[in-house]
Amino acid sequence: MKKLFFLPILAILAMAATVSTNYNVDTQSSVIVWTGYKVTGKHTGTVKVQSGNLSVDNGVLTGGSFTVDINSITCTDMEGEYGAKLVGHLKSDDFLGANAFPTASFVITKAIPQDTKGNYKILGNLTIKGITKEVKFFANVAESNGMVNAAGKITIDRSEFNMRYGSGSFFDGLGDKTIYDEFDLQISLVAKK
Repeated sequence: MKKLFFLPILAILAMAATVSTNYNVDTQSSVIVWTGYKVTGKHTGTVKVQSGNLSVDNGVLTGGSFTVDINSITCTDMEGEYGAKLVGHLKSDDFLGANAFPTASFVITKAIPQDTKGNYKILGNLTIKGITKEVKFFANVAESNGMVNAAGKITIDRSEFNMRYGSGSFFDGLGDKTIYDEFDLQISLVAKK
């Protein structure tokens, strides 16, 4: 009988020992910088975070996700007609297919602490153009004063997401018009309670 009495008390104590906090991503303070590479150089720009959240238990990142507004993509290394032309092409079906797929998303499946300084190995599912692939990358996450700052860089093989335009892996004879398959997303998220 005593055992039955103590079981609910132990369950309550175990729940109280875990302090789980959910932080909502501040979309105005968060930014994703993209960099695409080609034989003759590179292009950079930004894309806006539409929504997201990060979960922290006892100071340790345990999960989270974010959604990106594909139509918010910009080019920061070119202006005027050429910048607008590049952005239009990136939104087209050759690349991101913004009309059919206006958002992309990332969901953390595992956050593995690497040390006591907020460094993590992140595993998660990235969805672009309706195609979901697992990605792995390193990130730093710091919690203080009711806020979480998370930063990391994901390197993505665009061909895995049906973006093969100008890819030397799929087309011969492109020469200096070749666009490399891998591109980078430098992610900086600010989340608040």
